[in-house]
This record gives sequence, C-alpha cells and structure tokens, in this order.
Amino acid sequence: MIELYYWPTPNGHKIVLFLEEAGLSYRIRPVDIGRGEQFDPHFLALSPNNRIPAIVDHAPNDGGEPVSLFESGAILLYLAEKTGRFLPRDLRGRKTVLEWLFWQVGGLGPMCGQAHHFLQYAPERVPYAIDRYVAEVGRLYAVLDRRLEGRRYIAGEYSIADMACYPWIRPYKRQNQRIEDFPNLKRWLEDIGARPATERAYALARSVSQRAQPVDEEARRFLFGQSADTVRRASPRSGRER
Repeated sequence: MIELYYWPTPNGHKIVLFLEEAGLSYRIRPVDIGRGEQFDPHFLALSPNNRIPAIVDHAPNDGGEPVSLFESGAILLYLAEKTGRFLPRDLRGRKTVLEWLFWQVGGLGPMCGQAHHFLQYAPERVPYAIDRYVAEVGRLYAVLDRRLEGRRYIAGEYSIADMACYPWIRPYKRQNQRIEDFPNLKRWLEDIGARPATERAYALARSVSQRAQPVDEEARRFLFGQSADTVRRASPRSGRER
C-alpha cells in the first residue's frame, strides 16, 4: 500500500494519475499547504524540502522496510520501476521518456508556476514578470505542440512523461494561453482528460479541495513567504514553523 502525502496541485495530481492508471492500492494523507501542514515534523521527515507530494511505499519490491520518497519526478520514476509500467524497458524508449520527464520538472513546471504566481497571487501586478513568464510558458507549449505532431503521446505510448506534463497544461487559462494556438497539444489534452483514470484523479482532487480555505494572509505567508530562515525555524526535530 502507498501512502500519498498530497494536496490538489499540479505536482500532486501527477502521482494520483499514476496510481489510478496502475490500479495500485493507496491512501491519501492531505497536507494543507495553505495552513502550514507541510511543516509538521512527520511530513518534514519524509519531505525535507517541505513540499508535496511525498509517498511511503509499505510494500517495496525488495521486501524490506517501507521506502519514502519526495519530489514528484522521482516518485513517478520509482513507481514506474516498481510496477514495470509507463516507462519503456528498451534503451531508446526509456531515455526519451526520461528526457521529457526532466524537461517538465526543470522547465514546464517552474515556468508555469511562476506564471500562476504573477497572474493569480502576486499582491500587485508586475508587467515585466507577467510578460516574461507568459511568453516562456507559450514557448514551452510550442515545444510540446511540435513534439506531439504525428504522435498520440509524448514518447509514443502513454507514459510518466505525459502524466508529468498534463497537470501543468490543464490550467492553461490561468497561464494566459490560448490552447487553440497549439492544435496538437489541444488534442493531447482532450485525449488524456477523457481517460477514466484521469477523471477519477480529478474527482479525488475536487473532494480534497473542499477542505481548502481562501488564500488569506496566513496562507500567503506559508505559500509565498518562505526563506532560509523558514527552513532554520522548522525541521523534523522542531516541527511546525515557530
């Protein structure tokens, strides 16, 4: 059984997509990141970067003690290797999936996240930042649109590369993008959105979202006000930020 420490964000969605596709037994452990639950001692012991998602695999393939992981890309790779699914075994197929997985982790996710922040959450509009990140997200959309030309999925068969990218493309309106400008991406988005596992994953997200409180000043402090001092004040030993 997999314990998933989760909140309904794009990085959280990635892991539920995999678990639902693979039919693995799992239990959701909500971590309300707007209320500082990512600083609880137990969670910090699993995820020292105080970010969701994290997992604990209580039945690892080596038969040993439970295995914990943080970072969504590492979790997807671990689960793919655990199950033998959604990651090709041949050299060239595997390297292609990993290229696009790391492309998402290193580029698409961070750039979309910055666009979300300056468009949706920044206390004041910063035109330079908005223009910079909206343009870069558009560039990345164009890269993926070109990759999908003549392909149903990013690496041929449905894979962890698709699961990693999809949750960041799905909220395209929040990134000031017109999906109609990227026809291959639009078709791919609709295809994955219609998969039963995707529908189940986002139904679960909606149920967890009911716990969420409005983004008030306390939430802004937890979400956007962290620094080196935040890390020093909160650790697996000291617990919640003091």
